[in-house]
Amino acid sequence: MFLVSNEAMVIAAGKAGITGAIPALNWRSTELMKKGIEQIKAASDAPFGINLIVNKSNIKYKEQLHTLCELGVDYLITSLGNPKETIEAAHANGIKVFCDVTDLKYALKVQELGADAVIAVNSNAGGHAGNIPKNELIALLQQEVEIPIISAGGVGNAKELKETLALGVAGCSVGSIFIASSESPVSDEYKQACIDYGKSDIVMTTKLSGTPCTVIKTPYVEEIGTKQSFLESLLNHNKRLKKWAKMLTFYKGMKSLEKAAFSATYKTVWCAGPTIENTKAVRPIAQIVNDLVKDIAHE
Repeated sequence: MFLVSNEAMVIAAGKAGITGAIPALNWRSTELMKKGIEQIKAASDAPFGINLIVNKSNIKYKEQLHTLCELGVDYLITSLGNPKETIEAAHANGIKVFCDVTDLKYALKVQELGADAVIAVNSNAGGHAGNIPKNELIALLQQEVEIPIISAGGVGNAKELKETLALGVAGCSVGSIFIASSESPVSDEYKQACIDYGKSDIVMTTKLSGTPCTVIKTPYVEEIGTKQSFLESLLNHNKRLKKWAKMLTFYKGMKSLEKAAFSATYKTVWCAGPTIENTKAVRPIAQIVNDLVKDIAHE
């Protein structure tokens, strides 16, 4: 939900009975992040979290972590890196940490580091998706993981939510169906794309962050392709240069997403997952949540 989740969405989510999270990078500065978190706390008592990229591509990581610990959010969601430092700092401040994982090996590693839960990112997730199908990944983790498992990917309607919870997970992380919400800050064009396109229009690209990421296959995405150029790939695998190459790729990719998210441009690179198949209109978050949980609300 890079560039999508905002204060209004998280406040609405809390009022609808679910917990929302915002990527720390959705704020241009740490000061704006601080103001945003204070705004949410003033408007709602519902728990909420912050997504934190913990690898070297996020040059603001250290500052963001310090501020989040200082403010005392309810939980952090880590991705794309080693969460050891985050877990230690968060726990010292009474904050829970949920770690994105895509396989058993990494799940066991973050469990050993003290994570409070793992978020099992499967092959149907939006953004930085995994490679393993939902049922297979959950079953794999359940064999050895002792902390709670939250499933991410492939839940876009009430039937899919009920089926996923029946697998024995502690909860579900849902994102793409909220892009076209009334509270979402993105452009009308982005929201309309989530209505017009479906799951068959979602493709993986390595051009945005160096790590495979799902986007809508717009004409512009088809034009530029989804794989890094030979030079980009070469730099990203060079031991001495890959750190800086990945940072540059990440920066350029995020700027590309930002421009497309908030303005009408032919350079449309919109991040979304296959569950946009369920998006038929722009609706308030409360209505989206109500339809999502209608089959389990009274169980």
